[in-house]
Amino acid sequence: MRDVTLAASRREQRGKNEARRMRQAGLIPAVLYGHPGETESLSINPKDIVAILRSEQGENSIFQLKIGESGTPVQSMIREYQLDPVTYALLHADLIRIAADKLLHLDIPIEFQGEAPGIKEGGLLEHVLRDVKVECLPAHIPDHIIADVSGLGIGGLLRARELKVPDRVKLLVDPDVVIATVAMPRKEEEAVPAEAAPAEESAEPEVLKKGKAATESEEAEEGKK
Repeated sequence: MRDVTLAASRREQRGKNEARRMRQAGLIPAVLYGHPGETESLSINPKDIVAILRSEQGENSIFQLKIGESGTPVQSMIREYQLDPVTYALLHADLIRIAADKLLHLDIPIEFQGEAPGIKEGGLLEHVLRDVKVECLPAHIPDHIIADVSGLGIGGLLRARELKVPDRVKLLVDPDVVIATVAMPRKEEEAVPAEAAPAEESAEPEVLKKGKAATESEEAEEGKK
């Protein structure tokens, strides 16, 4: 993503009305943070942000941000973003300038590889963690961290110290933290006669959608001030 250039424009006006006007024009408000330089209020095309979020590195992508026709591109990342709680449309984005010589703390997704022998024995592979926090320079951000589960039998544990961490990347979690395990197969519960079983009301599980959502779509920008 370092070869991708994101175009932005400076904006002078703020507030709910301005944010509404921008969205009607197909843009969203954004704020650029980080040194060197002052905090800047911007307008950007949400499709460009969505494309970055859907790329291989996702939120960890580094791209070139160009402000205005004559602006000099600067290395940037997505710091945070807000979604409409109903439509999940992108409402607002916070960006941050990135210095090539400054270490970053990032959450990197774990890629599980191999086939655990315990699965063939009836066990269930459980992913305890889906990502881990690392420290590295911008040039060394990995797409993922590999977790090899091919040595896990039933009851086996894969710990953070066994992850395949690339060179020049430092793991920032406890080495003993469990990443994955193969759980023991569950025993079949004895059948309870229908007349003896207590009547229970069925309850639908609550479904939570992951991601950052604005509490009120028209006040996304106001919450940044």
